[in-house]
Parts: sequence; structure tokens; C-alpha cells
Amino acid sequence: MPLPRLRLPFLLIAAGLAATGCTVGGDYRRPELPQAAQYLHQAALGAREGTNAANVAELRQWWTAFGDPRLTRLVTVALAQNLDLAQAQARVSQARAAIGAADATLLPLASLGGQAARAYQSVQTPLGQVLNATPGHDRAGSARELNLQASWELDLFGGLRREREAAQADYAASEAGWAATRLAVAAQTADLYLTIQGLQARLELARRQVDTDAALLELATLLYGKGLANEPVLRQAEASLAQARAVVPGLDAAHEVALHALDVMLGAAPGTYGDDMAAAGVMARAPRITAGGSPGELLRRRPDLIAAERRLAAASARTGAAVAEYYPKLSLGALFGSATAGGALFGSGSGQAAGMLGLRWRLFDFGRIDAQIEASRGQEAELLAAYRLAALHAAEDVENAGSALLRHEEQAALLAQSVESLARARAASLAAYEKGAVSRLDVLQADTRLLRAADARAQAQTASARAAVATYRALGGGWQAPQDETQAVASR
Repeated sequence: MPLPRLRLPFLLIAAGLAATGCTVGGDYRRPELPQAAQYLHQAALGAREGTNAANVAELRQWWTAFGDPRLTRLVTVALAQNLDLAQAQARVSQARAAIGAADATLLPLASLGGQAARAYQSVQTPLGQVLNATPGHDRAGSARELNLQASWELDLFGGLRREREAAQADYAASEAGWAATRLAVAAQTADLYLTIQGLQARLELARRQVDTDAALLELATLLYGKGLANEPVLRQAEASLAQARAVVPGLDAAHEVALHALDVMLGAAPGTYGDDMAAAGVMARAPRITAGGSPGELLRRRPDLIAAERRLAAASARTGAAVAEYYPKLSLGALFGSATAGGALFGSGSGQAAGMLGLRWRLFDFGRIDAQIEASRGQEAELLAAYRLAALHAAEDVENAGSALLRHEEQAALLAQSVESLARARAASLAAYEKGAVSRLDVLQADTRLLRAADARAQAQTASARAAVATYRALGGGWQAPQDETQAVASR
């Protein structure tokens, strides 16, 4: 029977075999992790005061909750220009291309090839001598050929489908990795901005402290010259001024380092955004965080956990692909074309066709397959432990950030009371000085105490605002898995 008449039934049988083929290897199920009902500090965080409901942001754009337009603008620039984020986006593109390659292995392959040759036979070879003795032999000859070849590996045992599952899981992991990088970029940008604000406030207080200590030294020198103060008082004033001046260079250095780090975070050369940050504004306050959710929701919202779980799914699929190597592989092939040695390429009788059924089975290679499966299962076990550890660290991050936020806010509130009391004491000293009841020394000493308390309060306020950033980051703010992906992950 001619091959064209066999072609359609042959392909239908092959397609039926491929469609009904089994998939070896266990199907992946997302591991269940023990989770608490709520965070330890969740109730305390929800009961925090000091911010209006209108100032509470969604987790998706948590940086707007600080109510600082400059912070919002800088985070927006960072998300558009950061180079770590650009690398992560490139990794997503690579993973997307890998899915296309995995899909292509499940489809038939076809290629078109042709050749034309012109040859002149030697008469000095044995074959040439025989042909030359043949009447009518022409030493010059030509050949032309054009063929369409097709092949298809039948995925009877699901090895190729497992590879496609692995590629899809890798792609989901790369997308989650991009989201994790995006969250980290936003958090680091906000953290640097708040650090710069805190350092600017402390620099202003430090310079005021230098002026106050300089006035104290001037007064001590005057009193010492008149014999109204002893030398230890003078030397103490000199030491206090030197210490106050020594604080400024350290704060300046930290301020410059933070500015340069912010420039790099924004994808720019150091010094680019220095002018934008030159004017110190009102320090941002930590917003109220109400969208904490439950620890179980953290697994479906925090991108680094989603990435870890998807990497585990990819390893499970690759284990199935390794198991499929135990079984035979069948392939179909076909060739349709035309060949001639001198006549018309598509003339009568020049057509040619072939059909092939291939079998490949690694009968004496099971030791190597065993090793591949063992290695794949070892990687799967490693990634399972990594996923569980990542979940523990995520819960730890939330608890630590929430605790730090509450404690630093408590500290800032107490220091604010201290500053208020010292400000009243300083005002009372100034009023008494104007009435001649106390000396100028008392006023300057009251200034010193007030400035030191204000510096401690500035540090506590900065720490609480940074702790709020850490809390948003720990909760997976700034990104949320698509609803269909969340449901798909939850159902596994």
C-alpha cells in the first residue's frame, strides 16, 4: 500500500497514543506548614494611635502611608530605574522563553532541505574505469533533491510534560523573584530616605549643640578670668565643646554614605539626587498598619515565599522527568520530497517518501538513571527544607519588625514627653534669667539638656519609621499575587 494512504491513520494512532499517555512521577502538592492564628503583636499594632484613617495605605502601595510626597516620588523613580529590578525583569524574560522551548518539545518538528550537485567522474579509479567502459557513459553528472522532513517524539510517559511543568514553575518563581526584588527596592529606598531625614535632623541638633557648648566655654572662660570659676570648670567646658564638634563629622559621613546609597538605588551616579535631599523637611512618622492579615496569608502574599514554593514545584516536576527515563521513547518520522539525477526535479517518477517509527530505550543505563533520580530527589528535599526555613524566617521578620515598631514608638513617646518637660524648664530658666534670678550658665545648661533629649527623640522617631518600613516589607507589601495564581497555589 502506498505511504500516502497510510499517513492519516498512522498519525491518528500516534496522536491517540500521545494524548492517552500516562505521566510518571508523583503529582506535586504544596506542603502544608504549621502557622499560628495571628501574629504576637497583631492586636497591639492594630490598636496604635497617632495616625488618621485617611493616612493608612493599602499594602500594595504602603509608602504613600507616610504622607510624604518626596518619599513617594523617590520610590516611584527607584521602581522605574533600579538596576537590580532590571536584572530581575530580564530573568523573567529568560524563564518565559524556557516555557516556549518546553512547549515546542511537545510538538512535531518539520524541516525543509534541498541540495544540488554537479560532479565530474574520474576515470583513474576502479569505479571510474568500469563506468568509462560502459557505452554512452557521461563523466559529467548532476543531482538535485528537495525534501520535507517531519519528526515527532511521542510523550507516552510524560517526561516532556514534566519538563514543561518545571519550566512553568520556574517562570512563576522568577516572577515572584522580580516581585521580591521590587519590594526590597521600595523598602530600601524608603529606609534610606528616612535614614537621611533622621541624620539631617540630628546634624541640625548637633550644630546647635556646638553653638551652645561654644557659648558655655566663652562664659566659663570669662568666669575663670575673673576668678569666679576654677580650672576644672573651664577644662570641662573645653572638653564638652570638643565632643560636640566631634559628633558633626561622623554624622556628615553617615549622611553622605546614605545619600550615595540612595543615588545607586535610584539607578544614578552618586551625587545625582543630593540637591533634592538638601533641605531637611519634617520627619516622616510611622503610619498605622492595619492590613497585616494572618500568618497563613503570608505564604500566599510574600513573594520570596512564593518563589521558594515554586522552585520546590519545579524540582518535583524534574524528578518526574527523571523517572520517565526508565521507559522507552517512541518517535515518528516522515519524509516527502523529490530527487533526480538529471531530469526535471518535479517530473514523473522523481517523488520519494518514507515513514519511520523510532524506539529508544536505555536498557543498560538504569544505574545512571537511578543516580539522576536520587540527585533530583535530593534537590527536592533541599528546596523543601529551604521553603520551610523561609516561612519561619518570614514569620520571624514580621514578629521582629512589629516588636521593634512598638518599642521604638514607645521610646519616642517617652522621649517626646522628656523634650516637652525640658523645653518648659528651659523657658522657665530663660524667664528667670531675664529677671536676674539665675545666671546665663543655667540657661545654657538647660539648652544642652534639651538638645540631647531632642537628639535621642530624633533617633527614636527615625527608628520607629524604619521599623514601619521593615514591617511592610516583612508582610509582603508592594505586591500581591494574581487571584488566579493564588487560587492555583492554594489548591495544590
